[in-house]
Amino acid sequence: MNSEKITKFFQPESVAIIGATPKEEKVGKAILENFISKFKGRIYPVNPQYDEVLGLKCYKSIKDLPEPPDLAVIAIPAPLVPSALKELGEKGCKSVVIISGGFRETGTPEGIRLENELVKISKEYDIRVIGPNCIGIFDNWSGVDTFFTAKMRKPPRGHVGFISQSGAFATALMDWMAYHGIGVSRAISYGNKIDVDDVDLLEFLGADDKTKVILMYIEGLREGRGKLFIETAGKVACRKPVVVYKAGKTTRGGRAASSHTAAMAGDYSVYRAAFKQAGIIEAESFDEMMDIVRIFLDQPLMKGNRVFIVTDAGGVGVMLTDALTSEGFDVPVTPRDLREKLRNILPPHCIVENPIDLTGDTDDERYIRVLELLAKRDDVDAIAVVALPQIPGLKGTFIDYLGDLKRECDKPLVALTIGSEVSMKTAEKLREKGITVFESPERLAKALKALRNYSLYVIKHMVD
Repeated sequence: MNSEKITKFFQPESVAIIGATPKEEKVGKAILENFISKFKGRIYPVNPQYDEVLGLKCYKSIKDLPEPPDLAVIAIPAPLVPSALKELGEKGCKSVVIISGGFRETGTPEGIRLENELVKISKEYDIRVIGPNCIGIFDNWSGVDTFFTAKMRKPPRGHVGFISQSGAFATALMDWMAYHGIGVSRAISYGNKIDVDDVDLLEFLGADDKTKVILMYIEGLREGRGKLFIETAGKVACRKPVVVYKAGKTTRGGRAASSHTAAMAGDYSVYRAAFKQAGIIEAESFDEMMDIVRIFLDQPLMKGNRVFIVTDAGGVGVMLTDALTSEGFDVPVTPRDLREKLRNILPPHCIVENPIDLTGDTDDERYIRVLELLAKRDDVDAIAVVALPQIPGLKGTFIDYLGDLKRECDKPLVALTIGSEVSMKTAEKLREKGITVFESPERLAKALKALRNYSLYVIKHMVD
């Protein structure tokens, strides 16, 4: 991989937009508006019909551009794309995003012919290409943004890097993350991936200091790239978590993937084994995927398998014990010395066995005292706090304490809260303090299991 050319996709100094237009509801207008609003470099609209577009000089052809652009974005009908790509190659442009659809994904001889022509041209002129049939790049740090969906909310700057074969899914996920306040570094939708693919982008995000967690939506890998993908993922996973949602798991889903982005979905059991070998964390649902991303963003690695539960609801504590045990965690019996200390600070009716039940008459101070004890112990590898805020004695000061404790604690500190408005407000406050919050025992246990599995992979490779 030519890393310099890949970097130009994300950090160009100049960009040409082929198909820029002032017409409403056109892709070329939306993309140009994105760049005008955020991009600090030079912008060159290209369209033979206009002398000016949105206040910028418009060039009649690619040949007329004053310089070879670092990046070009093509948003014109499919039959016109090959000649545009050829002109960009002749101009000296080396990084191109092709938004246009109408290629191999159509399954038609003409679509296949056009795509093969793009492959030939890109190789002839040594051009790196993202696409076709994609929505391209959303970069929260450089201002490169080809995501043309006007109704999509854009997430804040953050540290999740997202790679998606599907443009619509990328759009929906960005919108969801914006709504929930999860920050994104860079997101890429690569569509038919005639050139730049999962391996290239994984390697780039793996070295990117703005990205702490990599999230991938995969329908299928390019033929012959599976081994390199696993090798690359294994190296990247030693530095930062790689979370994958694999679509096209079933035979029917694989056929749907093929008609969607011309993906080769392949045998899911092979993918699953390869993911495990490479230290990739696989999510089995959308909720699980986002829970895993959150826990990786918020929490340190787990040093062991022992989880202690602090709860104000005995029944929920039992449910969480079952969920954690089902995922392979040890919910140990409270050691004698800890039991004695808890007896000294808690009322007689509280249960000091793990899960430690503070009961329905608890207050903030009771939580704080118990958590202070647990955080200092070497035989506690993670703490799960069940905080049902409907309890009358809880005023919320324990939330501030949890935030302070989280900054000092070297072990995962997660929370579970269930309910409507008051619960959602409590969850929001906890998230602001860096505490990963879950809405069910099962979701908490699955996310913590992902953190544990990744911790084991990192520890093993540190030793190796």
